[in-house]
Amino acid sequence: MLIAATHYQIDYADLSLILALVRGGSLARAAALLRVDVSTVFRAVRRLEAALGQTLFEKSRAGYLPTSLASNLAQQAERAEQALEAARVGVEQGGEVISGTVRLTCTDSVLQGLLLPALAQFMPQFPALTLELSTSNDFANLSRRDADIALRLTRTPPEHLVGRCLGSVAYQVCASAAYARQHQGRALADLAWIAPDDFLPDHPTVVWRREHLPGVRPSYRCNSMLSVTELVRAGLGVAALPDFLLDDALHPLGPALAGHDTALWLLTRPDCRALRSVVTLFDELGRHVQVKPSHTA
Repeated sequence: MLIAATHYQIDYADLSLILALVRGGSLARAAALLRVDVSTVFRAVRRLEAALGQTLFEKSRAGYLPTSLASNLAQQAERAEQALEAARVGVEQGGEVISGTVRLTCTDSVLQGLLLPALAQFMPQFPALTLELSTSNDFANLSRRDADIALRLTRTPPEHLVGRCLGSVAYQVCASAAYARQHQGRALADLAWIAPDDFLPDHPTVVWRREHLPGVRPSYRCNSMLSVTELVRAGLGVAALPDFLLDDALHPLGPALAGHDTALWLLTRPDCRALRSVVTLFDELGRHVQVKPSHTA
């Protein structure tokens, strides 16, 4: 319970009202969410603001905009909503329920190629568990406590994090089938190259290209390997791609880049090991994320 300076005690109905208006952005949509009429929502908001002695929403052309107070209350309402759902699931299943919110970060290529297939296998077993996903190449997400779990491609994970190596990832130079046919017999250095941009200066594929094709200047630069892959798939050129993104539409132009593979690490902060929701997700990811066995694990 939150108690304002007026000693008015906020209850679950008040939180539900605020959350509906934040989510809906208008009286009409909030009324639809709450299954009441518009006038009921309008009067309830006015009464609640009067009781609190503070403004919760500002009326504008865009609709009802929440104040910082309303935004904070809406966040607490979401947590209460999750707790209630966990209780309902517990009653239905007749046992202990894993609930809460876990924040996970990974690159967009790992999300698309490895994480989503894994989540589809086990997340339905945890209906009360909420997962917040963010895509980033930065280890600082965990260090700044912006995330609880990370999936990272690296050979040297930070020592202050704990985790396990899930396997190795190799890279191959690939093209679309049409591009490969059109440019058959040409040297790699003479093809149009697609590569990560300066945000990934130490990426294994960038290091390999500098060593073996120092004269090549990429025709396209992208800020993610997933974007690089999509440009190759569209027939715009060639690129060295991670093996977990390869499919029948991508034609390898040679063997894996020897000495330039990397590893997939599942990482978390030491303090997160006390949280059942984080430990549960961590263990499930360790079981279900499918990569090749690592030679260095």
